[in-house]
Amino acid sequence: MLKGIMRRLLLGLLLLFAVVFTTVCTASATEMKISAKALERTLRTQLFNGPEGRYYMRGDASSTCYVYADSPHVSFVQDRIVVHVHTKAKLGTGVRGACIGVSLTRDADVSMIPNAEGETIGFRDARIEQLSDSRELNFLLVPFLSRKLPQQMKVNAADLMRQLLSRSAETTGYALSLSSLKIHSMIVQGELLVVDIDAGMNVN
Repeated sequence: MLKGIMRRLLLGLLLLFAVVFTTVCTASATEMKISAKALERTLRTQLFNGPEGRYYMRGDASSTCYVYADSPHVSFVQDRIVVHVHTKAKLGTGVRGACIGVSLTRDADVSMIPNAEGETIGFRDARIEQLSDSRELNFLLVPFLSRKLPQQMKVNAADLMRQLLSRSAETTGYALSLSSLKIHSMIVQGELLVVDIDAGMNVN
C-alpha cells in the first residue's frame, strides 16, 4: 500500500513538472482554430448591436426614412471570408411622419482575406461580391461593406486567450496567465480559420 501511495505521489510530481516546464518556457507555437459562427458572433456583438440586431447607416429606429443592415452570416469560401447581410431602406423625404419615396429590400455580400496584425486577427482586401441596383443605396453600402464591417469584425486574440484563462485556477488548480502572444499567419482551411501563434504562458 505504501509503495502504491509513493508511486502515485511520484507520478503527480512528474506531471506537475511537465506542465510547468512546457508552459513557462519562452514561447511555444500553437494553432487557434476559429469557426465562422465565432466570427459571426463577434460581428453581432460589436456592430449589429442596435435594436433588433440592426446597424443603421442612415437614421435610427425612430426615423421615417432610414437604411439599415441586419442578419449577418459569415462563411468561408476558398481562402476568403464572406459576410452576407440583409439590407432594408426607405429612401426619400420625411413628411408628416411618413417617408415619401421608395422602399428597398436587398442582400449584399463582401469577402475579405484574414490578416495578422500583431495580437489582432484582422482583415484586408475587402471585395464587394454582391450589391444592390440602387445608386443611392450603394452610396451608403459601399463604405459600410468595404471599411466599417471588416474593421468591426477584428478579434484581439490575446484578450480572448486571457478571458479563457481567467478562471483556470478554479477549473484546474493552477493559475495560468498569458505573458505574450504574436500571430504569425492565418489561413482558411475548410470550415475553420486556422491562426498560427506564438504564445508565452506562466503557471502559478
